[in-house]
Amino acid sequence: MTVWLHEERSSVQPYGASDQRTMFTPDRIAIEKLDGALVAERRAPLDSFAGHQMNTPWDALHRAYFNGEALWTYLTTPFVLAMDGVRVHETESWQEGGETWRVLRAEFPSTVATHSAVQDFFFGEDLMLRRHDYQVNIAGGFAAAQLISDYSEANGLRLPSRRLAYTRGPDRRPILDMLMVSIDISETSFI
Repeated sequence: MTVWLHEERSSVQPYGASDQRTMFTPDRIAIEKLDGALVAERRAPLDSFAGHQMNTPWDALHRAYFNGEALWTYLTTPFVLAMDGVRVHETESWQEGGETWRVLRAEFPSTVATHSAVQDFFFGEDLMLRRHDYQVNIAGGFAAAQLISDYSEANGLRLPSRRLAYTRGPDRRPILDMLMVSIDISETSFI
């Protein structure tokens, strides 16, 4: 996975085959060969999710778009919170697992392709991100709570290497028997 910090752009390699990768930007998703030859492409990819619900089947380009948009957001956090147009304010603290977490609410402009316009970021007493809440708008807007752990260091920065995204109940707690996505990152570097 490669993400760009200063523009909304990402790539997953390999994707679908060992000689393929994705190229994500908000207005285009593509699957291409490593030499740049186009395999499949969708312009205005967000439009292709109209009417989707949590159980709507996705094609390879839907999955590629979700991977690009989601992982770009996750891997650029906390930097994404300082982007032009993103408004951030602290909300009421949250109790979980015997800890008190500070919560930052981010409001993203429509120019940023991300899960939802409003997202909450939960930070532990050590100021490390512990949880990330959002609505998955491209899948019917279901509520998700992503639990974040297992920090590693890359170029002097501590970054989470484990993310578990669950559906979120009306009490704002993750429903632990409804795991939606599990992400384990083994190597991180800045180039």
